[in-house]
Amino acid sequence: MKTVHLKMPVTTADLQGLEIGTIIYLEGLLYTGREGLYKRLIDEGIPPPLDLVATTNVNFHCSPAAASNDAGGFDVGAVTGTASFRFSKWMSKWFELSKCQMIIGKGGMSREDYLQHFVPNNAVYLTTVGYGTGALLGRGVKRVVDVHWLEELGIAQAMWVLEVDNFGPFLLESDLQGNSLFHNAGQTVNEGLDKLYDGLKKPALGRYGETTSRDDEVI
Repeated sequence: MKTVHLKMPVTTADLQGLEIGTIIYLEGLLYTGREGLYKRLIDEGIPPPLDLVATTNVNFHCSPAAASNDAGGFDVGAVTGTASFRFSKWMSKWFELSKCQMIIGKGGMSREDYLQHFVPNNAVYLTTVGYGTGALLGRGVKRVVDVHWLEELGIAQAMWVLEVDNFGPFLLESDLQGNSLFHNAGQTVNEGLDKLYDGLKKPALGRYGETTSRDDEVI
């Protein structure tokens, strides 16, 4: 597995040639943003609280563990990624508005989303690695540059602008061509699924009792 360090904002040249499964560390500015932010900017048409394009082109779907400090600012102890597939319906408008070229989150999105939304915008997706890396990622946060709509949206949904260094590890889940690490792994697993049943009787239970198809079986 390759390891690559990237400075933000990223460029198309930075992302060209990166292979899915590559370990990525980041340096520079990024901002957090999830459904609360998307609803305000896209559904309600509220102007962004900062110049998105001039700030950075990296958007992290996450909830920071932030607390106020004696200096009147905030300290971030951990940064926990949230599942990105829930935000699919906003991606087309979001790329148009933000000019993002990198989305970070948990668990990836569908390959259809990558092909439809990410590829035309020269964008890639990075996924967090497991559930225990929130505190590890927190070590890479140098400072909170700013926070927007904290009172309106709360800590998890507010827009945090963070300066980070050696921020990772992340896995490159999708590349510029829309290839997906998780999609490919799923195909590999599914190809050998029937072999698990060789010589066995028909399974008694399907997924939640709703199906007897082996393609839908929970293993």
